[in-house]
Amino acid sequence: MALGQPPWGLWPVALCGLALALWLIAGAPSVRAGFLRGWLAGAAGFGLAMIWIIEPFLVEPERHGWMAPFALILLPGGLALFWGLAGAFACVSARGMQARLWLAGAALLGAEMLRGWLFTGLPWAQIGHIWIDTPIMQLAALGGAYLLSALALGCGAALAGAVVLVTRHGRALPALAGAGAAAVVLGLGWGWGVARLGAPAPDDRDLRVRLVQPNATQPLKWDPEFAELFFYRHLDLSAAQAEDGRAPDLVIWSETAVPFFLERPGNALAAAADAAYPAPLILGIQRSEIGADGVRRYFNSLAVLDQSGEPVAVYDKHHLVPFGEYAPVLGRFSDRLGWGGLAAQVLAGYSAGPGPELLDLGVAGRALPLICYEAIFPRNLRGTDRPDWLLQITNDAWFGAHVGPFQHLAQARLRAVEQGLPMARAANTGVSAMIDAHGRVVASLGMNRAGVVDADLPGALPPTPYARMGDLPWYVALTLFLGLAGLRRWRMRD
Repeated sequence: MALGQPPWGLWPVALCGLALALWLIAGAPSVRAGFLRGWLAGAAGFGLAMIWIIEPFLVEPERHGWMAPFALILLPGGLALFWGLAGAFACVSARGMQARLWLAGAALLGAEMLRGWLFTGLPWAQIGHIWIDTPIMQLAALGGAYLLSALALGCGAALAGAVVLVTRHGRALPALAGAGAAAVVLGLGWGWGVARLGAPAPDDRDLRVRLVQPNATQPLKWDPEFAELFFYRHLDLSAAQAEDGRAPDLVIWSETAVPFFLERPGNALAAAADAAYPAPLILGIQRSEIGADGVRRYFNSLAVLDQSGEPVAVYDKHHLVPFGEYAPVLGRFSDRLGWGGLAAQVLAGYSAGPGPELLDLGVAGRALPLICYEAIFPRNLRGTDRPDWLLQITNDAWFGAHVGPFQHLAQARLRAVEQGLPMARAANTGVSAMIDAHGRVVASLGMNRAGVVDADLPGALPPTPYARMGDLPWYVALTLFLGLAGLRRWRMRD
């Protein structure tokens, strides 16, 4: 199943793996066995798909390296609990193999929804992500990532059901009919995606954007000697002449691009604005403030600078990474222990901002800022008026160079499709990219390279059905379906 995820993209292999997982769950001899089989399938899939989770602990291996094996076991094992519960539910609520196959598929879809919300959520490596590099990704404009997952689960259940009909009952024709129906649905989705991609794209905006990628490796990023070097690299790249001679209208730096705080910059912000001049500059920066209770709090922020280097707008990241940017189970004891999260640069960790908000950039339009991890949650793109475009700044050096950054980029592309909006993505070590409203990368700079991406901002599409409705129809429909299935089984027992 994991091999369907980016960067591998082997979706036929993933469908076969998913069919096998559903077949094993449906054939479980007991509820306990259904839970165990669901858990084992999930743990194996997440274990490979999220192999990059060890990378943050290897940035400072002498301090955190000992935790890497535990992370590789505990995170996939924890996420797999949702799959185990889905397996147990299917075994409790249905008897026959065919009924269990489809109920297990619906329960797994519900499990994917739950893990996107509970304990702040982690919707990474969703089942539907296997379609991201195919035309089927365009269906996300209609129903989001859950529609993609539902399609994959439906195909997996149909494939497993066809095998059951042939091997257990010798019924070849019904098996062919079921598999054929799944193939037709898959073909229709593929064809609709091809047609959508082939339709005339909206015109690019008359806005040249420069994405600056300094290639600041994580072990050296905060070293005092190298931090200064990386800052001057930002200045040089921002001021460099474009290949086509056109000056940028907007310059964007990545997450936590500078080694100083917003309120204590010295003359560095003026130097940064001068390098980007005459374009305004957007950069990732840390800041702090003392609250009404007298406690100093720290924020992972984004600032918009005018041509003199004065901040004219500030956005604070509101969806923080547990154990990365704050320690949820340690609370006020984290600074005593000297650890506020792997990615936090302060012992107390970061505080959360108030929530999504738009940046009014004048002639550049209104942008919705997303800092790193926030882009993996579709709900973080709601709660404001519709923006003109999406802006993500990120530091993917934490994720290694082979798996994690490409999965993160793939999810950013999916957000663009869901909303019908282009996205400008500035990453510290890659992949910086300009993404159009169909989720296509129109310009990019790959991993571990220093340089810039100069590209016109693509145009926006009209609001998609998903942009209007979000996931609410899925929550309602699936809750009713699973609730009725459980009630039916309970009544049969009576």
